Amino acid sequence: MNIDADSEMNVTAAIKEAFLRNLKYSLATSRANCTNRELYLALALAVRERLIDRWNETRQARIESKCKRVYYLSLEFLIGRVMGNNVINLGLEECLRNAASELGLNWDELREEEVDAGLGNGGLGRLAACFLDSLATLQFPAIGYGLRYDYGIFRQRIVNGDQIEDPDDWLSAGNPWEMVRPNYSVNVGFGGHVETQDFSGRTVYRWVATAEVIGIPYDMPIVGYGGACVNILRLWSARASQSFRFDEFNHGDYTAAVDAKTRAENLTKVLYPNDHFYAGQELRLKQQYFFVACSLHDILRRFKTDFGDFQLLPEKIAIQMNDTHPSLSVPELMRLLVDREGLDWDQAWDLTVRSLGYTNHTLLPEALEKWPVEMFERLLPRHLQIVYEINRRFLDSVAHRYPGDDARLTRMSLIEEGASKHVRMAYLSIVGSHSTNGVAALHTELLKRDVLPDFFAMFPERFNNKTNGVTQRRWLLKSNPALARLISDAIGEKWIVDLSELRKLVPLADNAAFRARFRAVKREAKVALAEHVRSKWGFNLNPDSMIDSQVKRLHEYKRQLLNALHLIILYNRLRKNPSLDMIPRTFLFAAKSAPGYTMAKLIIKFINNLSTVVNGDPVARGKLQVYFLPNYQVSLAEKIIPATDVSEQISLAGLEASGTGNMKFMMNGALTVGTLDGANVEMLEELGPENIFIFGLTASQARELRGYYDPHWHYNHDPETREALDSIASDHFSPYEPGIFQPILSALLENGDQYMHLADLPAYCKAHEKIQELYRDPEAWARKAILNVAYSGKFSSDRTILEYTRDIWHMQPVPIEAHPVMAQGKVSVQPVCHRPGEDPSFKRIVGEIKIQSY
Repeated sequence: MNIDADSEMNVTAAIKEAFLRNLKYSLATSRANCTNRELYLALALAVRERLIDRWNETRQARIESKCKRVYYLSLEFLIGRVMGNNVINLGLEECLRNAASELGLNWDELREEEVDAGLGNGGLGRLAACFLDSLATLQFPAIGYGLRYDYGIFRQRIVNGDQIEDPDDWLSAGNPWEMVRPNYSVNVGFGGHVETQDFSGRTVYRWVATAEVIGIPYDMPIVGYGGACVNILRLWSARASQSFRFDEFNHGDYTAAVDAKTRAENLTKVLYPNDHFYAGQELRLKQQYFFVACSLHDILRRFKTDFGDFQLLPEKIAIQMNDTHPSLSVPELMRLLVDREGLDWDQAWDLTVRSLGYTNHTLLPEALEKWPVEMFERLLPRHLQIVYEINRRFLDSVAHRYPGDDARLTRMSLIEEGASKHVRMAYLSIVGSHSTNGVAALHTELLKRDVLPDFFAMFPERFNNKTNGVTQRRWLLKSNPALARLISDAIGEKWIVDLSELRKLVPLADNAAFRARFRAVKREAKVALAEHVRSKWGFNLNPDSMIDSQVKRLHEYKRQLLNALHLIILYNRLRKNPSLDMIPRTFLFAAKSAPGYTMAKLIIKFINNLSTVVNGDPVARGKLQVYFLPNYQVSLAEKIIPATDVSEQISLAGLEASGTGNMKFMMNGALTVGTLDGANVEMLEELGPENIFIFGLTASQARELRGYYDPHWHYNHDPETREALDSIASDHFSPYEPGIFQPILSALLENGDQYMHLADLPAYCKAHEKIQELYRDPEAWARKAILNVAYSGKFSSDRTILEYTRDIWHMQPVPIEAHPVMAQGKVSVQPVCHRPGEDPSFKRIVGEIKIQSY
């Protein structure tokens, strides 16, 4: 997206003027005595001014068109840094660079002052952020709803190999990208009791809550590429209804005077409190209801203002529940429609089901949320009544369809019986919505066959697949500008809004000159990463080595431990034969473990100890490096992914829902070593087996093996496996803390190796031998890396969103009328959004944007 030279000069001048004005009048400082943070804030406010008009015009266009809107409810939005993305999507990067340079500032250094908005834990939250980018770029009317946590995902420090969690006070220096909207605040109740009254033969329920919390909305603009459409992300912050009790303060009880304020604001204090304790579970349930109650109140407020007739509800709103966290939307929407709006049950239920959609993100039974009935009843008594009534009617329908099948009724009940009763939130989401989608083809099939077969048999029409995607604007255009320029020089810029265009790179994989430029771009990214980790942590990463990365949430099923066991085998080979012909290899890990996940934290320590031993051994020098990069977050991922040669996607097959890191690495020219799990299956279909390294058990093989799998057999029959485990047992990697890694050995042997590390280890080692041999041929490696970029088009979140809009939300884009968006005449956007399947050149076209200059 280009701006003509005259317009660029005008925009640059306007940005400089806005920067100086904000520095003086908004921040009350001057160039002479301000900090770098203040310089960043002044520049961010100048950028924000450029999008305000488009924001207001987008909102007005939505109101005037009376269009259908989608409301995306997610307890996580891993937004990361906002400045760079907004600047790129507004087409202002060159202007910003010029303005900063003329002001004597460094644009690249200034944007490093921005703190990541770490309002998510991993792929779930990052997916939500990618979806918002695609919705705005494709100009679909959309609002994201989440929580404005005071402290996001914790900051991770590594001390003596251990993960130490520090609070992530991301708001401490202010957030220039948000605007508070106190006039749209919502009162949310907890506890209390339910009263009934009879009106003309109809029982009316009134929930009398004993504790109230106020939800204050904060809006963040989500700028679509081209700057034409600016949607919003609305985040709720909790405030006490009575923040200060003056009478108690006056009587000297200073703690009690602010106790209610403290309890209320704890609701949005921290992302994911530790739920290993009852108090943590209660706080998490309260968080989820607070988030849902505020969001649904806001959605119905908008609907009533624009339409009023509730029969139009499913035609004008689509509410997507991102995982089970927003599943209280089902009883809350019923409560609002029946108790507040006076609709009868059947009518309200029809509207609820047709308005709600549910995305499932997991195959792990422990991740399908369940809440104790006792806790549910104490905090949300009216909602439990509604859940029981939903369950009664639902089980009646099951009994009618499957007469005499009492076991099926027990399996499908929304209430899990046992020593203590629980509400099954995933089941509630399925029953209370018209769509349940998985996030990869394999994941969806496993949901239907293994995890939720009874519900699939009951509602086959409700189940569908929507393979995840990532936004190329963030994960290629922004994070890897050198590769983005190389691609644009070769095939034009249309790929930025239609990733299927990357297929035009296929013939260039056989072009020696293009391969040379591609290799140069990759090395440039490696050098940048090496400099970053050297300046940040003092690590001496070799940019001329093959960089192999496994960066994602630390969980046993993702099998970072399998990677570590292979590293021990490589290290043992070097110890036996120091002259072993091994290409230089650098293995990178970055991951956070949930604070209460003991085994995952021990694996982090194990990897760090392994790093210390290997990097400190002269036998490995120049051949093998291992680094654990602390505090993994979006901005660090943006540095690691462009520099990576090998992407590790090695979960036990049948357990990863989709993965999105695999897509980001593929898009940036890394070759994947992976199991046939999640979206790896579809990556294999796109690439062909010659361009990806697939190994290990399939999902069906792992399931069949489960009953008689014996890890001791692998220990006894594979010498390298045995040597690796024996070296752990000998405390070679824990000389000062003997026995500390015994729980890892116990998990792998005595406790049955739940995630089948030892079964897949030999095949994994053989896959890495193939990787090493291919890497010895730079031309052959570059060819396959280019093909990985070329075949990544399917994995754009634009394609995913168009499938959601076609199959689940049933809505159309609402183009914002093209007109100048920046001072003195600028860029505008006219979207032409094709439905999937309309373009014969690619089976899932993701849209096109035409750029006009004025």
